[in-house]
Amino acid sequence: MSSLRRWIQKVLRITPAPPAQPLSDIYSRVDFQRLEAALHYRIKSRSLFLHAVLHRSYLQFVGEPNSHSNERLEFLGDSILNMVVAERLYSRYPDAEEGELTIMRARMVNRKALVTYAKKILLRDFLLLSNSASQAAEKGTDTILADAYEAVIGAVYLDGGLEEAKRFVHRQLDIAIAEGTLQGSDDNYKSALLEYAQANGRALPRYTIMKEEGPDHDRTFTVEVTVGEEMFGTGIGKNKKEAEQAAAENALDQVAKKQSAAL
Repeated sequence: MSSLRRWIQKVLRITPAPPAQPLSDIYSRVDFQRLEAALHYRIKSRSLFLHAVLHRSYLQFVGEPNSHSNERLEFLGDSILNMVVAERLYSRYPDAEEGELTIMRARMVNRKALVTYAKKILLRDFLLLSNSASQAAEKGTDTILADAYEAVIGAVYLDGGLEEAKRFVHRQLDIAIAEGTLQGSDDNYKSALLEYAQANGRALPRYTIMKEEGPDHDRTFTVEVTVGEEMFGTGIGKNKKEAEQAAAENALDQVAKKQSAAL
């Protein structure tokens, strides 16, 4: 390294990134025995769970160009979580209407609920993050934890099958419900706005991302919701779901103001 480059790094306090490592060397960074104990699950494929805790910010340290982060597993886990919770609510509340079931499910799978489940299994201790993403997580960026929790569900499903995934989800739900930690979760404003539109013969709400800002590990999304041709509201969040909920909340506020003004 040239003396000029060292001087620039010293002045700007730049810490050189560590050299990329083969994926095989990164396994040692995850305590799989402790992870098994936290999940109450016996891991068969360590590769799946390594990717479940591998945040995209850490890919710069992985020497294999075809490696991927936990985002694909997150996508899978999100679908499984919604299905398992929906099935459980359908069986437990046979007299509940669709709207009631939708709201109950939303309270069990929204970001705050996912963070509650993730913290209960100490998932933060196992995540592979860059320094900047780790600092963001320490400051309270719950999106990283919520996404990783869904990725873990995806890993359990692929590793052990649907029944194991169900057991894992049910265990976390039972603990959270018993301890009352799901009380006060975010209202499902999207569901409420949908019900308003249907009750008033309007088109279904449509959500559009208007802007994305910030680094990959700490993005901010701005979303606009329209009903038919009319713009109803906008919202900002750390992920698309959060921004959509904020937009729906803003839209309902606007509806309430218009109705009050008409009285």
